[in-house]
Amino acid sequence: MNERLYDNGHIRQFEATVIECKETEKGFLILLDKTAFFPAGGGQAADEGTLNGEKVYDVFEKNGNIYHLTKVSFETGTSVLGEIDWDIRFVRMQNHTGEHLVCGVAHSLYGCENTGFHMGTFGITADLSILLDSQQVREIERLANKAVFENVPVKVFYPDEKQLKAIDYRSKLDLTENVRLVEIEGYDLCACCAPHVLNTGEIGMIKILEHSSNRGGTRMLIKCGYDAYEDYCQKAQSVAAVSASLCARQEEIAQAVEALKAEKAKLEFEIESIKRQSLDKYISRLKPTDGNACVFADDADGDGLREIVNAGKTLCNGIFGAFAADGNGYRYCIGSNTVDLRAFAKDFNSALNGRGGGRPEMIQGSVLSSKEDIIGFLQAQEQ
Repeated sequence: MNERLYDNGHIRQFEATVIECKETEKGFLILLDKTAFFPAGGGQAADEGTLNGEKVYDVFEKNGNIYHLTKVSFETGTSVLGEIDWDIRFVRMQNHTGEHLVCGVAHSLYGCENTGFHMGTFGITADLSILLDSQQVREIERLANKAVFENVPVKVFYPDEKQLKAIDYRSKLDLTENVRLVEIEGYDLCACCAPHVLNTGEIGMIKILEHSSNRGGTRMLIKCGYDAYEDYCQKAQSVAAVSASLCARQEEIAQAVEALKAEKAKLEFEIESIKRQSLDKYISRLKPTDGNACVFADDADGDGLREIVNAGKTLCNGIFGAFAADGNGYRYCIGSNTVDLRAFAKDFNSALNGRGGGRPEMIQGSVLSSKEDIIGFLQAQEQ
């Protein structure tokens, strides 16, 4: 097993000796006597960086050893300089240590067990075993940030088997040997393999962005440090834009939006009332006829056309159609209580450059023809 230097997450550079270099289809697998590169694991991606300036494309653990994938070979026994991409490493440490605080506080307050963890570009998802309400989540967030302000040391240690049995720590697995514990005194003690900050003050702000029910427990979306700052900046920009659009102070935009929604609902009600009056007017003008009939109702939507047809076909012994202008043609709904419209639809669409169909008693679709052509076709069907 090569020595793991990332117990101190602040190590950015290190010198190591090449123990093995093996060529594979993807490149060269480099095994060093020690490394500060964290391999992918536990829901967190591997560190990024270079060896002697050459990009490391992947880092993974196999049979207790950590391997580095590069596109160039390194001679066994030579010394190499490893450099960690610090910006990526530090942001991940902020988020991961912040997640420890959140889950540790949730465990101590409400007895929650951490059942899942994943770190991605969107933030951290953490799954807890107990369903929490919004007030409980806010209290967890408050205490986690309190720990940040207190700048508590973050310690990493490896207890022996006897010590481990006497320690109460959080873990999703039943571990027995080579257990690595991360302690934030007074807040959390958890088994974890990843790099962490040295003090909680380095985490920066912790924000639980979302929480929802998940398999009887709670799933939280968390961002910390730089990621939380970037999220705040993006949302502040959006809030400023909405504030300007609504001509409302930023702290009052929620009320302004509610007022706007109420006004929209009022207008929609008025529009529906006008549509209802218009449909009632079309329907009230319908008269019994022995042949085919139609009405042109340009302000009717699909539901309105169907309603007109349902009323019209009861007064018509033939075919009744309702049409609404639509670009270069018309949307249509045609019904009948006496004619099977499936065969009629083929002739109607063919003659009037249309498309559509439906049931024997009602068809719907559209045509690219004039009002005169539509009336002419319906009249021709009576002959």
